[in-house]
Amino acid sequence: MKGYQSIYHDEDQSEFVNQDTGNIPESIRALVLSRLTDLSGVDKIQEGDKLAADLGMDSLVLTEFGSWMHEEFGIAAENLEVLQTVSDCILAAGGIMPVLSGVQLKPVSSKWFAQVEERELRFPEGKTIADLFLYQARQNPDQVILSDQLSGDKTWRQLIMAVYALLPEIERIPEKRVGIMMPASVSAVVSWLVVMFSGKEPVMVNWTSGTANMRYSLQSVGVRQVITAKALTGQLEQRGTELDKVGVTWLYLEELAARIHAGRKITALLKSRLPWRALHQADIAENAAVLFTSGSEARPKSVPLTHANFLANALDFAKILSLSSNDRLLGILPVFHSLGLAGTVILPLCTGLRTVYWPNPTEGAQLARMIGAYGATSLITTPTFLHGILRAGKPDLLHSLRLIFSGAEKCPDHVFSALEEKCPQAVLCEGYGVTECSPVITVNSPDAPQVGTIGRILASMEYVLLDPETNELVSVGENGRLLVRGPNVFSGYLGDAPSPFVDFDGKSWYDTGDLMFERDGVLVFAGRLKRFVKMGGEMISLPAIEQVLEAHYPIGEGPVLAVAAVANEHHSELVMLTVLGTDRQEANQAIRDAGLSPLHNIRFVRQVEEIPLLGTGKTDYTSISKIVNEQ
Repeated sequence: MKGYQSIYHDEDQSEFVNQDTGNIPESIRALVLSRLTDLSGVDKIQEGDKLAADLGMDSLVLTEFGSWMHEEFGIAAENLEVLQTVSDCILAAGGIMPVLSGVQLKPVSSKWFAQVEERELRFPEGKTIADLFLYQARQNPDQVILSDQLSGDKTWRQLIMAVYALLPEIERIPEKRVGIMMPASVSAVVSWLVVMFSGKEPVMVNWTSGTANMRYSLQSVGVRQVITAKALTGQLEQRGTELDKVGVTWLYLEELAARIHAGRKITALLKSRLPWRALHQADIAENAAVLFTSGSEARPKSVPLTHANFLANALDFAKILSLSSNDRLLGILPVFHSLGLAGTVILPLCTGLRTVYWPNPTEGAQLARMIGAYGATSLITTPTFLHGILRAGKPDLLHSLRLIFSGAEKCPDHVFSALEEKCPQAVLCEGYGVTECSPVITVNSPDAPQVGTIGRILASMEYVLLDPETNELVSVGENGRLLVRGPNVFSGYLGDAPSPFVDFDGKSWYDTGDLMFERDGVLVFAGRLKRFVKMGGEMISLPAIEQVLEAHYPIGEGPVLAVAAVANEHHSELVMLTVLGTDRQEANQAIRDAGLSPLHNIRFVRQVEEIPLLGTGKTDYTSISKIVNEQ
């Protein structure tokens, strides 16, 4: 496990991918070029110019420029070393970090490509994910099921052996919940399996949420020990994440593995070749995972998802996607992401879907090369990460892809266009879901995907669309608030978070807080009611930012500030309206001091005479949205 950054890097063989900056807003481009002109003294700067060779920027000037990029755009310090050209800087400022090409991948073994009898992947019978995992492992124990560039190929039997070897280390933990902080990797899957078979509940740690949110989340569910990797924690500390203030003990997987003596290794090997009785008899906890979602509240909410929740959702999902025994999945989403855990860990373990992992979903060029090297036929991703792959990858690397599932945010038209150009043989199925529903709610069918829609509701679910004002059913074609119910819906948040359930027609429903309308039985996403915004693939809570800023600034007779998001075709930007004479530097410093992640970055501050209020005295966010969008 090497962490979340670019970890397979042979400098002698590396070169930068020439990526198109055409999608970056002109305002950002002009700002970067102006700063480079000031620092370098070069009047006519071209996008292909190299910062050192062409602009003469020495290490001191580059350091100053890096500090400005960090302050202005929230770019982490350790990422600045990849900024080699002017176009790199423009891309980074626009939220697209340049990526390296030419990195030497380790050869892929013939075992990875071993063909098996062609059949549709199906779910066996079982009450827990552990039951299904053990059943699949028993069918063909020496078949490769998982792989990555660091761990290599892993067969079912090797996963069983790893679980046996690590179990004593996790079983001695006194708490019932154990944290896991790992990117997409074989190590992440093994960690999750070990915690599950120990009888404890895996708690998936979102390291992008910032120090304060990690501390709050883990304390709220009683986690005191977290499995992680030294490379990842080292990178997070370089970015300014104060892990020593999270309040947990970090269990480094490298150290846990080093403590496994020869006797235990031999025992684990022998047990892996016996009937696995101890694993079959393990007292599996009801919850398969606890995840966190920021939602529209100031603090993350704890979402416990049971084995039954995940299995119901995955069963519906797999039926629609029609995966076969010779399909190969590229897993890129982190396991703290509900779609990452459900789609790239649980689904493969329960069905036998061969899966290879890459730890950083933002490295489009590397992901394209992984698809080519491993012959990946399927991909579960977000539009942002898919765009990165299509932008950097050549068609000859992507020709094996046949099926792509995209969720977490609306897929823009330009991504569909790029897919048609680079990967015309692949079908893109857009869907919709939330963490509380394990997570998929709707998905387009590969047989007849409808662009611009989020597909049909899953087979085991029910839904209604209610008028947000009257709470009555809307007519077909009219926008309504989506309420859902089904076996994949969780039972409620841990702790004292408000219940998301509402009563309608004598039944209890989960309120998604999102607006939809129906068209020929297919749902179309129409907007969000909750006050959060998707940035960098993560949910950013506007109330959380306001709470931090309100604690920093003096209290007035009424509200002194409000935070809103302005969206364009490619990304969202945070705007602060305030009656105070302040600037974004002070605001962002207060946000960083509070431990929020770099994604919580105010881009513009606009001073107003007063913050608009409703007749009830509450802040009028509808009026605020109109103000910031009129800038």
